Amino acid sequence: MLAAMAPDPFATTTSPSADATADLATRLAKSLGPGDTLGLSGPLGAGKSHFARAIIASLSGAREIPSPTYTLVQTYDGPGFDIWHADLYRLTEPEELAELGLEEAFGTALCLIEWPDRLPETPRRALDISLLPVQGKEDSRRIAFCGALDLWQDRVKAALAKKCAPIA
Repeated sequence: MLAAMAPDPFATTTSPSADATADLATRLAKSLGPGDTLGLSGPLGAGKSHFARAIIASLSGAREIPSPTYTLVQTYDGPGFDIWHADLYRLTEPEELAELGLEEAFGTALCLIEWPDRLPETPRRALDISLLPVQGKEDSRRIAFCGALDLWQDRVKAALAKKCAPIA
């Protein structure tokens, strides 16, 4: 049975820099696996791709991580599971989504979805991560986390509590 989604963010933080945002993504990546979906929300330039790239680099070791803006989906080999990075910004019709194969990937891969509002429904194991620029602070972001508390609260709180080395 799916636990109720938190109506409001169950955790928020302010990241002072792009490096700190990538560091947070790297810490969260340690708890991610097949069947998990992260919906990355925010305006253009908010850092959705930056957050996704940090997770992908951490789990796959990939050095070149192109944006899926034009290909819509990029896949990577993770530690025993696939990682799907999708940018749904350019989707205009629900039928286009079916062609991407995301429905199947939601159950077997780690899915990082930019512009998740384009999905007809939220995947069961989704965590919504909202990134919003902080006015007057160029690289600072307010990051909010919403999702099923039983699936995500402990993992997010652990990522927020720990510190790790910045990404090189």
